[in-house]
Amino acid sequence: MAHQVYAFEPPERFVAGTVGPPGERAFFLQARGGGRLVSVALEKVQVQLLAEKLDELLAEANRRFGIDLPTMELAADNEPLDTPLDEEFRVGTLGLAFDVDTATVVIEAIAAGEGEIEAEEETDDDEDDADDDRDRLRVRLTPQETRAFIERAKRVLASGRPPCPLCGQPLDPKGHLCPRHNGYHR
Repeated sequence: MAHQVYAFEPPERFVAGTVGPPGERAFFLQARGGGRLVSVALEKVQVQLLAEKLDELLAEANRRFGIDLPTMELAADNEPLDTPLDEEFRVGTLGLAFDVDTATVVIEAIAAGEGEIEAEEETDDDEDDADDDRDRLRVRLTPQETRAFIERAKRVLASGRPPCPLCGQPLDPKGHLCPRHNGYHR
């Protein structure tokens, strides 16, 4: 079966967002452009790692290639995700690259393979071959657009449940079984 590549080079809008109340949120990456809207689901930790690695990528591009890091903020995008919110696929793998020729950041979200959502037991060789046959979302962003994405992702992550000061797990309003207290409620 042929795979679908949703390419936005550049998108009109590329954001991380959520649906649902804290503790029950579903996380999405959403790209819009050229009359198309693509939403892909992913885990909270993937959004967090994506923001961290994009920050590192911009710093490395500045160090190695002398790319100017954005100092001026774009207007903050605090709007909700666009509708209709139809999940194209669940992300299994995220890839990042910096294109020196165009001074842009390339983000690629690759669909999870069969069984990958439940458990990741593939070998590296099998994973490389399987990635070629999976749907993917590819976006190309300027450093300034990348910085705006990072800032929004951080705001989305911070809007969830506060972390336990001892173990870092999210605090539940109904109580929290903290492993640092040997399972006693906190």
